[in-house]
Amino acid sequence: MHVDGMQFHNVGELRPAESGDGRLIQRVPEAVRTGLNEGAQSRMRHPAGVELRFVPEDGETVELTLSVEPGGSAETGTVRVFWGPIQGYDEFEIGPEPTTVEVSMPEKLTRLTESATEDLAFDPQVCRVCLPGEHRGGYTVYHGADGERRPPAEDELPDRRYLAYGTSITEGEAVLGEHLTYVSQTARRLDADLINLGSCGTAYCDEAMADHIAQRDDWDVASLSLSVNMVGTFSAETFRERAEHFVDTVAAANPDKPVACITIFRNSLDVVEGEDEAGECERFREELREVVAESPHDNVHLLEGPELLPAIDGLTTDLVHPGDGAMTTMAERLAAELDPLLADR
Repeated sequence: MHVDGMQFHNVGELRPAESGDGRLIQRVPEAVRTGLNEGAQSRMRHPAGVELRFVPEDGETVELTLSVEPGGSAETGTVRVFWGPIQGYDEFEIGPEPTTVEVSMPEKLTRLTESATEDLAFDPQVCRVCLPGEHRGGYTVYHGADGERRPPAEDELPDRRYLAYGTSITEGEAVLGEHLTYVSQTARRLDADLINLGSCGTAYCDEAMADHIAQRDDWDVASLSLSVNMVGTFSAETFRERAEHFVDTVAAANPDKPVACITIFRNSLDVVEGEDEAGECERFREELREVVAESPHDNVHLLEGPELLPAIDGLTTDLVHPGDGAMTTMAERLAAELDPLLADR
C-alpha cells in the first residue's frame, strides 16, 4: 500500500482512529478483519512486521507523526529505524499523544561502494521505520508526514516475499525487537520480504484468513504454524477439519507456491510433568501430519515444530514463547527448509 509518498508494508488498510485524529494501521483489510474470531480482530490491529518505507529526496529529513492508541497493558512502544538491511541507532518512544520523529540518512551510508550493496536484498537508501510490535501495547496511529520523499522502487526491495501465519510465536511475543522474530530472521536469510500475519492467542485457522491468504498474489512461499492456540480450546477433530480447510484453501489457489505446514513447536506441554497428561499436543501434531499426507496438492509440505525448536534452550520462563536465542535457532532451521522449496520453483 502506498500512502503519502511512502510504502506502508504489511498493511491492509488504514482506518479512522477512535480519537478522531489520525488513521489506525491494521494488517488486513477491514472486510477480512471482521470475518475473524473476536480476538484475532484485535490482533490484526497490532502492527507486527509493519514498516513505513521511503527514500528521502536529496538528503532531506523526513518527519513522521505517530501515536499509540490505548488498548494494551503497555502505553508506549518503540519505533526502530533500519536503512535497507542496516540497523540504525535511532529509536523513538511513542505513546498516547502524537509524537513526531525525525529521520535522515546517515552520511556514511551515502558513500557506500557499489560492490558493497549490489548483492543486498534491500537498498540501503530505503528507510524502514519499524513500528512497535510489542504484544501488550496498543494500536499504532499514523498522523502524517513531512519532508521530501518517495516510495521505494521495486528494484530497491527484495524480489522474494515470505508470508507467515501462526500464533504469538509468529507474531513475535517476548523478543527484544521486531527484527528478532523467527519469521523476520527467516526472511532475512532467504533475502525475502516478510508478510507477518501472526495472531497472538487466536490463530484458529479462520476461514476468512485462509481466503485472504489464498487470494493474495504478493507472496512466494508461506509457512502455516498450526496451532498451539487451538489445544484446549478445540477438539482434535475440529482442529483437523479447520486445518484441512485452511491448508487446502491456500494451496489450491496457489499451486506453484510452496506451503509449509509447521506442527506445534516444543513447549511446556511436552516437557513439564502433568501439563499434558492426555497427550493432546502430540495428537494435534499427528492430525496435521495426516492433513499434509492426505493433501492432494503437491505444493504442501510438512515441517516438524520440535525439529525447528529441538530443545528448551532459549525459551522464556513460560516454556512456550521463544526468546531471542531460540528465535535464531528456529530461523536458521526454517530458512534451511524453505530455501530449497523456493529454488525448486
